[in-house]
Amino acid sequence: MSTSHSHHHARAATLLALVLLAACADADANATAGNDSARASVANATDVTADPVSVTLASPADDLSAATIVATGTFASRDEIPLGFKIGGVVHRVLVDEGAVVQRGQVLAVLDLREIDAAVAKAQVQVDKATRDQARLLRLVADSVATTVQLQDATSALDAARADLASARVNREYATIIAPEAGTVLQRQVTPGATVSPGGSMFVLGGARRGRVLRAGLPDRDALRVQAGDSATVHFDALPGQRFAGRVVLIGRSADPRTGTYSVEIALRDADHLPSGLVGEARVHLRDTFRARGAANDRGMAPRTLPADALLEADGDSATIYVLRDAATVSAAGDSTWTAARQRVAVLGIDGDRVQVQGVAADARVVARGAPYVTPGTRLRVVAANPSTRGTRP
Repeated sequence: MSTSHSHHHARAATLLALVLLAACADADANATAGNDSARASVANATDVTADPVSVTLASPADDLSAATIVATGTFASRDEIPLGFKIGGVVHRVLVDEGAVVQRGQVLAVLDLREIDAAVAKAQVQVDKATRDQARLLRLVADSVATTVQLQDATSALDAARADLASARVNREYATIIAPEAGTVLQRQVTPGATVSPGGSMFVLGGARRGRVLRAGLPDRDALRVQAGDSATVHFDALPGQRFAGRVVLIGRSADPRTGTYSVEIALRDADHLPSGLVGEARVHLRDTFRARGAANDRGMAPRTLPADALLEADGDSATIYVLRDAATVSAAGDSTWTAARQRVAVLGIDGDRVQVQGVAADARVVARGAPYVTPGTRLRVVAANPSTRGTRP
């Protein structure tokens, strides 16, 4: 097992233990007087004269949207394009500042063109001379005064001069920085009068063509569970109370060598007005990962969610639940009581006060509130239903 997996399992086990401890404390604080007398029945579960334990029930939820992965990342343009001059020179003009919104084809900065224009003019002169030399040799060869080799040399010289002219013109073209697409100037690192080297980054342009994303890193276990198209909810500490809907648009195929995490990009809606660089937290809602795992389960039980207070006796990635038996006992007064059976389930993850588990049937009636006071054989009275309980059965 990898170090990442070991850390994940250790963290999940610790979180689950804390959740179960809180659930037990909550049960102690909210136990009724009837539960106080029920503690005596726990000591002797076969004593049918003991008062029944009052419990609530919960039904396993199939809502896969409850399965989430939390990640922290930085909001930025999906494409951040460094822009610079192809050749060195002295900066003549800078026409935009950092933060400016620009359009495709807009001029951002220009070098002093005097030296560059002189190089273009010199190359043009060489082309003109080579053109004349070739024309003269064509006449001389026709008169048998010059040789074919001399004509070939003149033609080669003309071709070389034309290539030099084309190169000079390209250099002049790239002596001006032009926005390759619409976007926002994220960085400006040049001022008029500065002498710059070829290829240096003068601007960083946040391109608008592919939008902006929250870019986060996920450990390998989580990266394998996320799929392109999964929905997400993002909030930023700098914007309390605001939530932005998004969708996963890219999952990295190789890990960052420094952090060992996989890059995930989440495109946000209605977030174009936000500045780049904001740190946000994303909750990615998984769609089909748990369903696929459930199909492979040899018991045919897909992963489901339960309230945290239904789980007891956490041990690594598993825990105990109590499932109500179908048969009820009816007293002379007409009251119905049940007993429950212990069952071990695999714990897949924790999301707030819900726990994703595997190994429980969809129609199971799971003891929730009051579970710490239940043992096999304890008589149970269902006093309330958990909000997630379905159907009319207790």
